[in-house]
Amino acid sequence: MNCRIHNNYYLIFLLFLVTNMNIILLFFLVKSFLIAAPIVEARLCDVVPIRSWGVGVPALHDRDLQTPVGLVVVTHTVTSECSSEGECIRIAQAIRNNQINNGFRDIGLSFMVGGNGKIYEGAGWKVGAHTKNYNDKSISLSFIGDFRVKAPTQKALDAAERFLGCFLNTHYLAYDYSLVGHRQLVSTISPGDALQRIIQTWPHWTHDVSNLAQYKN
Repeated sequence: MNCRIHNNYYLIFLLFLVTNMNIILLFFLVKSFLIAAPIVEARLCDVVPIRSWGVGVPALHDRDLQTPVGLVVVTHTVTSECSSEGECIRIAQAIRNNQINNGFRDIGLSFMVGGNGKIYEGAGWKVGAHTKNYNDKSISLSFIGDFRVKAPTQKALDAAERFLGCFLNTHYLAYDYSLVGHRQLVSTISPGDALQRIIQTWPHWTHDVSNLAQYKN
């Protein structure tokens, strides 16, 4: 009799394990996906994720941008330019540290374009802090350097156009997104005269910003 009771308990226990195994496996799969997703998303379109250049420190931004994003703001960093991986990473790290030291939660720029032809993730597809009154519904594409007089390298310009095309094709950017220079929305010289002249030849550049009120916070 006791043996039969123990066997029944054993069968119930096995039944519990079998019926809940899928739930347990699903839990670990979801957990793994959530850990890996930010890195996979960042590496999309050859973007260098912040975990790679930020000394392993993940970004602290916690508010997702609603995609597809309809506004891209081109800026420049007014720093030294960079032509190598090491130089670009050092400048990106300096920008991040400077902004954190000045009260930002983390780097405010969405993406940075190096003279070496690489794009570095900042706030990425999270809400950053780059253009007053427009941060909640736009991304910034910030060229590393000062482009008031000289233009960015051809590698940087090509990388920026590939970036825009790739994220348009993957629906992170709206098919009819608008692209503007920083100076068109706020009082600033950014992205510099030389770079502003270049982006005005790009397909999605918008001259009349009066219809961009929908992107204000």
